[in-house]
Amino acid sequence: MRASVRDGEGQKYALTSDEDDSDFWGSAHEAEGLFTPLPHEDGARRVHLEGCLPQGGLLKSVGHVGRRRAMAGNASLALLDGEGATMGSYFVNELTVVDVEPSIRGTGLVDLTVTLWCDNALPGAERAWDLVRTGHLNRTGMWHDLTPEDRRAWLSVALWSREYQRRGRPDAPAGQVFALDGRHVVDRDSFYCAIGEAVNGPGGYFGWNLDALDDCLFGGWGATAPFTLLWNSSAEARARLVERLPVGDREVALFDLLLEIFEERGVSVVLQ
Repeated sequence: MRASVRDGEGQKYALTSDEDDSDFWGSAHEAEGLFTPLPHEDGARRVHLEGCLPQGGLLKSVGHVGRRRAMAGNASLALLDGEGATMGSYFVNELTVVDVEPSIRGTGLVDLTVTLWCDNALPGAERAWDLVRTGHLNRTGMWHDLTPEDRRAWLSVALWSREYQRRGRPDAPAGQVFALDGRHVVDRDSFYCAIGEAVNGPGGYFGWNLDALDDCLFGGWGATAPFTLLWNSSAEARARLVERLPVGDREVALFDLLLEIFEERGVSVVLQ
C-alpha cells in the first residue's frame, strides 16, 4: 500500500513514481477520463486531474508542456478513501502533462490534463470504487443487475481492492462452509462475482478467471482448503454454464470443469 494523501482533504487519487516510492507526485480530487470506454486513437487516455498540487517528478514536467520533458514517466495511481488511505492502485505508463490551468478547488491548486496508458482501468469501475470509498459496498447481491461489461469492471475492483477490503483478516480456517447463491450465475464473470462474495463478502474477490480461481484455492485469498461449498440453485447454474472449454484432448462444460477444479483442490461441493 502506498502512503496516504499528503496535501489536503477531499482528494480521491494520488500519484507516485513507479521507479521511486519516495518520489510523491501529488494528489487530485478527480481523475476525469480515467475510466473512459475507449482510449484515444493512439492508445492513450486523456485524463483531467482536478485540484492537483504537483510535486516531485510531476512538478518538473508541468513547466515543460509541449516539450519532451513534459513526460513525467511511469507511475502508480492510487485510489484513496475518505481518510486518504490507499484502497488500491493502477500502474500507468508514460504520464505526460499536456495542459495546466488554475483550479477552482483551492489556492495554489491546478487542473492538469495528462495523457497516459492504463489497461486495467475498465469502464464502469468508477461506480464500484465509489461504493468502496464511501463504505456502501456493504450488502450481498449488488452486482446482480450489472451488464456483462460492468460485471467485468466490478471484478477488476474486487481484485485491486482486495487487500484494503480484507483489512488484514486471515483466511477462514480449514473446514469452513461457504454458501454460493447460483440464482444469478449466468456466465463466467457472474460465477466469479458469486464465489468472491461467498468467500469474502460483498465485493469480495476469489478469482476472475480459471487460473486465478485455481491460485486462490491454494490459500491466502480468504479460504483455506479443505472447505465445503454449498452451491444453491446449482441446477440453474449448470444449465447456463454450458460453454465448452478444451482440457487436454477433451472438451468440458464450464460447470463441470469448475467442479473438477474444486475437487482437485480439496473443496467439497454440495449441489443444492
